[in-house]
Formats: sequence, structure tokens, C-alpha cells
Amino acid sequence: MWGILGVVGLLGSSVVRLAGPAVELVHHALGPVHLVVLVVWVAFMLYAEAWRGFHKQFSPRVVQRAFTLPDVLHVRLLAPVVCMGLVHATRKRRIVGWSLVTGIVLLVIVVRQLAQPWRGIVDVGVVLGLAGGTLSIVWHAVRALQGTLPGVPADWPE
Repeated sequence: MWGILGVVGLLGSSVVRLAGPAVELVHHALGPVHLVVLVVWVAFMLYAEAWRGFHKQFSPRVVQRAFTLPDVLHVRLLAPVVCMGLVHATRKRRIVGWSLVTGIVLLVIVVRQLAQPWRGIVDVGVVLGLAGGTLSIVWHAVRALQGTLPGVPADWPE
């Protein structure tokens, strides 16, 4: 459970940190272009990030790895990063994981440079996507506790 709690904590802290700039959006007068971009962006992020990225791929794998974690001390201690597939995983899983982390960090750097209301618009979509992803991990974990593992490959190293 440490692995799942660690991942949920990491995502939850990101939601809290990004919520501030997202909430600032209410203090800005949004024109028609801003509103259209906001609606399209939120819909895209809920579908692409929350549903396809998290619920269909990342969340089931995190839970599958958490519930099949090898009983090795260093693996257990590093459970959150192990569950995310960043260490103690197949080469492909590590490459995919670290590529995503690198891409996300670069996007965060770029988005921080945006002025309001654009930063707020981006952050609203990201916050909703991350929140949906966090809930997805919890949902998969509850199902696993009830005896139904996600059944996806855990991608453990050979």
C-alpha cells in the first residue's frame, strides 16, 4: 500500500499546487476565445489524461505493480517510484516512464511562463486530469483490495 499511497500523495500534492493558479482564473474576464479554449482544453484533458492516460494505462499498472511487489527491501522502500515503473522495471517501461517525467517537467517550465488567463486555463485542465487520475488509482486499488487485480502486465525486469 505504501507504493499506492506514495503515488496518490505525489499526484495530490500536484493538484493542490496547481489549483492556486487555476483558481486565479475566476479573477480574469474571459472572452469568447478564452471560453472556447477552456472548454475544449478541459474536455481534451479529461479524455486524454484522466481517461486514456491514467484510467486505461497508468493507474492499473501502478496498482498491479503495488499488489505484486517483490519482497525485496530496497524495492519495498522505493515502492512509489517502483509502482510508477521508473525503477525495477523492464527497459521499455523505464524508458517510457522517464520520458513522460522529462516531458512533464519541460511542460511545467513552459506553462509557468504563460500569463493569465492562459496559465489558469492550462492549469484547470491539468488539475482536473490529475484529480481524475488520482481517483482512478484509488478506484483500481479498492477493486484490488476486493480481489480483482487490474490484470495488466506489471513489466517486472527479467
